[in-house]
Amino acid sequence: MKLGIEGRWAIVCASSRGLGKGCALALAEEGVNLVINGTRAETLEKTADEIRTATAATVIAVVADVATVEGRQKLLAACPQPDILVNNAGGPPAGNFRDFTHDQWLAALETNMLAPIELIKATIDGMIERRFGRIVNITSGSVKAPIGTLGMSNGARSGLTGFVAGVAREVSQYNVTINNILPGSFDTDRLRGNVNRIMPDGKTIDDIMEERRAEETSGRFGNPQEFGMVCAFLCGANAGYITRQNLLLDGGTYPGTF
Repeated sequence: MKLGIEGRWAIVCASSRGLGKGCALALAEEGVNLVINGTRAETLEKTADEIRTATAATVIAVVADVATVEGRQKLLAACPQPDILVNNAGGPPAGNFRDFTHDQWLAALETNMLAPIELIKATIDGMIERRFGRIVNITSGSVKAPIGTLGMSNGARSGLTGFVAGVAREVSQYNVTINNILPGSFDTDRLRGNVNRIMPDGKTIDDIMEERRAEETSGRFGNPQEFGMVCAFLCGANAGYITRQNLLLDGGTYPGTF
C-alpha cells in the first residue's frame, strides 16, 4: 500500500534502535525523508546507513538527547518544519514507587511528557499552515493497563495522553492528526532492561523472558518492524480521519473489552 507521503519530512525521535528504528524504517520505505537521533553516535550512524541502504531515503542522523533543550534544538535545526513527528524516548526505570526520588520523577516527566509537548509546540503551527501534519506519540500499554513497577512511566505518559487529547481536537480541521501508539511487550533492549532490573535471584534474563513470553496471549513478543508499519499507516495521507486515538499493540493480551 502506498501511503501518499513520498517526499515528506519526518523527525523520528530515539530512533537508533528499538521501536523508534522500526518507525523510521517503515517511513523511509514509504519515501519519507528522515531526521533520526540517538545518544550513541556509533549506533546511530549504523542505523542511518542501514536505512539508506535498504530504502535509498535521505537520512540525517543527529546525535542528541530529546529530553534536553539542546537535543531538541539540534533536531529542529536539522528539520525546522517536519510534516511528520514521531515522539519517542526511553522510559524511566522500573521499581517500587516508594524508592523513586523527587529528581527521578522530574526526569521522567521531562523525558516522557514535557519533551514531546515541546516538540509538538515547535512544529504544529507549521503543519497547520501547510494543511498537513501527522504526530504519533509512542507511549506505553501501561497508559491503558497500569503496571505497578512502572509507576513513573504510568504517570508521565498518562499526562502526555491527556494533553494531546485536547490539542488534537483543536487541530483536526487543518488535516493535522495526533495519535498515540501504546506498545505492549516488544522484543527490544528496553524490555530486557526492565526484566534485568526486577529479576529474582537464581534466574537468568532468558528465564524471565521465556516466562513473560508464555504470558502473552499471542504466545510471542511483538517486533519493531510491525510496530513501525502501524506508525507509518497513521502518518499516511489517507489517515486524516484518525485522530485522538490510543492504539494498543499488545497481541491481544489486555483482558478488557474497551
